[in-house]
Amino acid sequence: MATTLDQLLAPARFFDFSAHPFEHHKLFARPGVRTVVDVLDQIGPYCQDMFAQFPEEYCDEYEVANNDWPSTVCEGAFRVILDEGTVFAPDRIIAGAEGAAFVFLDRGAQVRGGVLDLRGGSVFIGAAAVVEGAWLCGPVLIGAGTVVRPGAYFRGNVILGRNVTARGEIKNAVIMDDSDFPHPSYLGDSICGYHTHFGNQVTAANLNIYGRKDTLKLKVDGQTFDLGRRKIGIIMGDHAQVGCSAVADPATFLLPHTIVYALTRINSGIYGPHEVLKNKPMEHGIIERSPLR
Repeated sequence: MATTLDQLLAPARFFDFSAHPFEHHKLFARPGVRTVVDVLDQIGPYCQDMFAQFPEEYCDEYEVANNDWPSTVCEGAFRVILDEGTVFAPDRIIAGAEGAAFVFLDRGAQVRGGVLDLRGGSVFIGAAAVVEGAWLCGPVLIGAGTVVRPGAYFRGNVILGRNVTARGEIKNAVIMDDSDFPHPSYLGDSICGYHTHFGNQVTAANLNIYGRKDTLKLKVDGQTFDLGRRKIGIIMGDHAQVGCSAVADPATFLLPHTIVYALTRINSGIYGPHEVLKNKPMEHGIIERSPLR
């Protein structure tokens, strides 16, 4: 059994980038990253670095003034770069006055309705991705073939891989390829591996209920580890799943192929791999029953 935090929470325990290559795998090799918790502090800087490296010649293709989009309410200065076959029809674009932020749509991508808020950073939408009726606060990186459904709210520092489906409220989070988060849910300060899944109305709490300023702790086999962060949601290894209306405590770690049944409350801790977590109160007598008066 691993006994140090670096061993317990090593990214290699959760994600197999050899079996499931991830376009943004370098996020996990940035300086100072030893655990999956360390990665959470690097999502924003990684996004900003990616946009800083964006080829300037792309940005020069499309200099956009507010009146270029008569059906869109525009605020501030920004640039839009559109590849071939794209559809760009947001309801509103909000940007700062400096004009540094941009929106890039790769070939065949679509934005239909919704709001693009560029005050915190730019938005990249991959080839053939579809964004409908969502509010996206940059920085946001969306992979090819991904679908962002109506009602989604991305609060910045969001990275979605290829062929992801997402609808819920997401902030400072990574969702890797072929994952399915298609229903209303909350995912903050979290990392979800290849082919992971949230059922309807799942919530990954990321802050102690008392709002303390203390950093979160993790207890494993009688040892207590300080995770060095006040906010940690859920870390899901490849192929992990969480059923409908389940709630995960802050600092929940699911190793690969861990499945959580619907309506389960998951205490902070490390679970899996290849494990099923069940909440079955009717079978095990957890529910208290009393007469109605």
